[in-house]
Amino acid sequence: MVKSKFSASLHIMTLLALYTEGWRTSTKIAGSININPVLVRQELRKLKDAGLVESKEGKYGGVRLAKSAKNILLSDIFEVVKENNHLLDYRSDSPSKSCRVGNQINSVLDSLYSEIDIAVIEKLQDTTLESFKNKF
Repeated sequence: MVKSKFSASLHIMTLLALYTEGWRTSTKIAGSININPVLVRQELRKLKDAGLVESKEGKYGGVRLAKSAKNILLSDIFEVVKENNHLLDYRSDSPSKSCRVGNQINSVLDSLYSEIDIAVIEKLQDTTLESFKNKF
């Protein structure tokens, strides 16, 4: 889930970084991503709560970056999307508590997943939204 939400949020933020004039509507953004505007609004709500975008209601409203793309790291976007989840996930069914591995697998995976999350965040801290947007 984090993987697809990160790509959608990064797409949104890249559009906003590229088109800084005026306000962008969720409908226009959704057209670029080819997803439902409701899904765009869900991601925008999280980005707004994190202070990365600002919004304006009304006929001429929409969203725009709340600060310069030079001051937004890709890790900032990832952390918004990640929330309290790991990048990787557990199996949906519960492992056997009577099994030596099944009884401990999720706690061992939790430690591994935390290390992976940290490595991803450290890598994404190397790139600003400004430099990412310049690839387009």
